[in-house]
Amino acid sequence: MNHDTYPDAYIREILTTTKSIALVGASNNPARPSWIVMKYLLGRGFEVIPINPGQAGGEILGQRVYASLADLDRPVDMVEIFRNSAAAGPVVDEALALEPKPRTIWMQLSVRNDEAAARAEAAGVNVVMNRCPKIEFGRLSGEISWQGVNSRVLSAKKPTRAATGVQKLTLGSKR
Repeated sequence: MNHDTYPDAYIREILTTTKSIALVGASNNPARPSWIVMKYLLGRGFEVIPINPGQAGGEILGQRVYASLADLDRPVDMVEIFRNSAAAGPVVDEALALEPKPRTIWMQLSVRNDEAAARAEAAGVNVVMNRCPKIEFGRLSGEISWQGVNSRVLSAKKPTRAATGVQKLTLGSKR
């Protein structure tokens, strides 16, 4: 697999078949990207299981925190890695030791470890690197476009009416 670019169909397939996600590097700090991504994914119906040894036994966003992937009491479809590229290798090895193995290992933005990706792919696991599932879900579902981010119209004018609520779209329709 070429990890410099991914076909939309590959990302869409992963996101539509994934139900449970172990988020390694979860934070209980609302200013941290891992907290923001976890909240977003929970809001889209994913089961997100936070992994953080310093928070083990507590809760993040109402979800029980586990110290490590080995401590999980149920299988997961995807392991999302919010750690640096060097730390991603041992996390991938821990994920590959799970039984059953996750279907996908997803490394967050700026996280890339080609050797670990090769080990995962050799074990039959899908790999995504240097991408954010929150961004990809929003892009593929049309949420980002709906919110005006991709409208191709730039304006400094104040909107005439305030937007209310957040539209939650799905990946069901192909755009």
